[in-house]
Amino acid sequence: MDYDLIVIGSGPGGYVAAIRASQLELKVAVIEKAEIGGICLNWGCIPTKALLKSAQVFKYATHALEYGIKIEGEILTDFEAIVKRSRGVAENMSKGIQYLFKKNKIDLIVGTAKIKPNKTIEVCDSTGSKTEYSAENIIIATGAHSRELPNLKQDEKKIIGYREALTLQKKPESMIVVGSGAIGSEFAYFYNTIGTKITLVEFMPEIVPIEDKDVSKQLSRSFKKAKIKVMTNSSVESVNTSGELCQAIVKTKKGEEIIEAEIVLSAVGIATNIESIGLEETGIKTENGKVIVDDFYQTNISGYYAIGDIVHGPALAHVASKEGIICVEKIAGKNPEPLDYGIIPACTYTNPEVASVGLTEEKAINEGLDILTGKFPFTASGKASAAGAKDGFVKVIIDKKTDKLIGCHLIGENVTEMIAEAVVAIKNNLSGKDILHSIHPHPTMSEAIMEAVADAYGEVIHL
Repeated sequence: MDYDLIVIGSGPGGYVAAIRASQLELKVAVIEKAEIGGICLNWGCIPTKALLKSAQVFKYATHALEYGIKIEGEILTDFEAIVKRSRGVAENMSKGIQYLFKKNKIDLIVGTAKIKPNKTIEVCDSTGSKTEYSAENIIIATGAHSRELPNLKQDEKKIIGYREALTLQKKPESMIVVGSGAIGSEFAYFYNTIGTKITLVEFMPEIVPIEDKDVSKQLSRSFKKAKIKVMTNSSVESVNTSGELCQAIVKTKKGEEIIEAEIVLSAVGIATNIESIGLEETGIKTENGKVIVDDFYQTNISGYYAIGDIVHGPALAHVASKEGIICVEKIAGKNPEPLDYGIIPACTYTNPEVASVGLTEEKAINEGLDILTGKFPFTASGKASAAGAKDGFVKVIIDKKTDKLIGCHLIGENVTEMIAEAVVAIKNNLSGKDILHSIHPHPTMSEAIMEAVADAYGEVIHL
């Protein structure tokens, strides 16, 4: 065998798995056909956050007078420079992963991989030349791409996906965003902030529909206050792109409505990259577009594993990374703990930000649990008031029978930096009282978690 482990794909699942395997003294290679770091570093998590930071700076600048700062002259965005900065951040992060590969003595094989039986992989390079490699273990981490609806085919010009949204040549005057999950909501916020007229269309009754309903309603209020047109219980039936503007027929509860915009951004989820990679020939089983794996990510064929977006579970970078670590540690003979998918944190980087972990109030009730809920608004937070960021709140869900924290839902400025406290608490079966009796520094946004728990027990001080 050429290697102890070959990883197909260098995204946050693949590159983390490879580095951990090298730390465990396995001989490792990674096969990648595009940019090192995968979608997350190059076309997802990182470049979008760079765009959002530019939007945040612009927003601060336009509201500088509220903080006692006078800026003379008109404040303008340079869309080309914003995009260029975003691409530069992504490129630097990708180079960082290349450095980590060299540091950890990981071989990088550039080309398109096809899985074959007997623990063999065929790699086709840019010239069409094919080379076979073998390994005792193979991890498939090929990720996903933008999902297309049959009535919303992407032409990459007027109807676009997230890749095109990251690299438009000029700022559109108007945009319809279809889908209000993390991708759709973040782009809606970004483009709205820099001056694009946004219509956000969501099929479900609430935007960010997987979140607690109170959070969804608060984000909807914040968006509407920012003059984003929010259309829930609505669907785009068709788009006519023949004219200068796209004409979208949107079906609502009140009937059909025609919305015009320069660009339509389809943000209706992702589809896995499992086509034509050799799964069928190798005998690896799939179900509903996902590879079937056990608790340690082994497929039905010994020595073949799969992690990340292509297996069942949340399609999130941090989930893929953890799956990669667990998978590799099992391969190396360690005894890792299976991942608990009930305590995966989710973050949406709008303004206000959204972060959550555990059960929503609705899910807890549906599971028949007797619960306590507590909520603390940032309007009552000294730090939030000082920062001029009073939109939002912290909401906690506590199991009345066990006194354990089972859910935490935040919406507000920088709350994605706060959610880890709740993740650790739920992971370690801490009670609400454990949080309440732990001193939180003042003034901070994070003390709102303690205050929300206090509210659940009827002991809140600052509300």
